[in-house]
Amino acid sequence: MTKFGDLINVEIPVLIDFYAQWSDEEEEPTGMILKDVVAALGDKAKVIKIDIQKNEILASALKVKANPTFVIYKNGIMKWRQSGEQDANTLISLVQQYV
Repeated sequence: MTKFGDLINVEIPVLIDFYAQWSDEEEEPTGMILKDVVAALGDKAKVIKIDIQKNEILASALKVKANPTFVIYKNGIMKWRQSGEQDANTLISLVQQYV
């Protein structure tokens, strides 16, 4: 949890994709979307993927129950949260509100 605090307690927006990959062969669908988001935002924001299966304590503490769940933090404060698929343009627009 200390590491998580360090990740989100920064002056630029941090977009987090809480996801679960249910099998090794299954491609995680938001991967390509996040690449577009990273390309569009550059160093104006951080984009982080967190596997809820490997980080169960964190997912439980944040009450992440859906896959995927996107969250935007800035200066350690949650600014936006939404569960379910999102397109790249929507995520880019949302993050840019906090740049």
